[in-house]
Order: sequence, then C-alpha cells, then structure tokens
Amino acid sequence: MNRPAPVEISYENMRFLITHNPTNATLNKFTEELKKYGVTTLVRVCDATYDKAPVEKEGIHVLGACAGCTCFD
Repeated sequence: MNRPAPVEISYENMRFLITHNPTNATLNKFTEELKKYGVTTLVRVCDATYDKAPVEKEGIHVLGACAGCTCFD
C-alpha cells in the first residue's frame, strides 16, 4: 500500500510532522523516517496500530492525545 509522504509544518520554534499511522509490519521504515526528521516526541492522535516499544527503544517518546481510544496502549 502506498502511503502519503510526511508533511513538516513549522510554527515559531515548533516543528510538527504529519504522517500516516504505521503497522507493526511497516514500523522499521516509519521509525527511520522519524529519525530522519529529528523527531524526539511522537503524539498518537488515532487508535494504536503498532507496538510503541520499538519506537521508544530508538529514543522517541510516545504519547497519546485522545481520551477513550487506544492511543495510550
């Protein structure tokens, strides 16, 4: 499946990277993309579709943004 390219948005001293939601099967490539952009914190805004442990192992902090969904899993 083709995924859209990440979109980087800058506002004042903040940077945001808008991406697709990966699966465990695509997580390695996704993590490499995050590192390429210098991501240090990942905020999930949809239900979890992957294990966050491999992302955190790469030094990227994973947060959930919504109540009542599986963002925090």
